Amino acid sequence: MTLPGWLIMLISVGTVTGLLIWCIYKVLTIPKETEHIHGFEQETPDTDQRD
Repeated sequence: MTLPGWLIMLISVGTVTGLLIWCIYKVLTIPKETEHIHGFEQETPDTDQRD
């Protein structure tokens, strides 16, 4: 492979690896983030409690 090919490959792999590491770091270091997680309540017609 030529030198420009190696440079493009190394920059690409380095960028993706850096983004992965940054994302993992952000997920593991944000305090009390579980308070902001909201669930979805799924209501179907057969679970309707109205009479």
